[in-house]
Amino acid sequence: MAVSKVLVCDDSNTDLTNLKTIVEGAGYTVITASSGVEALSCAKAEQPDVILLDIIMPEMDGFEACRKLTNDPETKHIPIVFVTSKSQKADRVWGQMQGAKDLISKPCAEDQVLAKLKEL
Repeated sequence: MAVSKVLVCDDSNTDLTNLKTIVEGAGYTVITASSGVEALSCAKAEQPDVILLDIIMPEMDGFEACRKLTNDPETKHIPIVFVTSKSQKADRVWGQMQGAKDLISKPCAEDQVLAKLKEL
């Protein structure tokens, strides 16, 4: 699958801006969301090729958002990669159990993010 449109979701404006800059700089179209709830509506409306999703967010955490996205017929085909400071093995395993394809640890390097997008 060729990735061209990426949804980036993070409640931290700094992390959101950083990821957006990395992904846009590589030529991808970027849609941003600052909460799990917003990510759900953006994913349905925009149908991105990939979702980069933070885990620790208020209102609805990334795990719950991932579960909802992977259980929704309109969005279940979209691969989700967690981008988070929660990088223990248990977090990676739990994330995969929720439907995520992978996990990138923060702080993330540009080459790490771009390699993951090319891999999908």
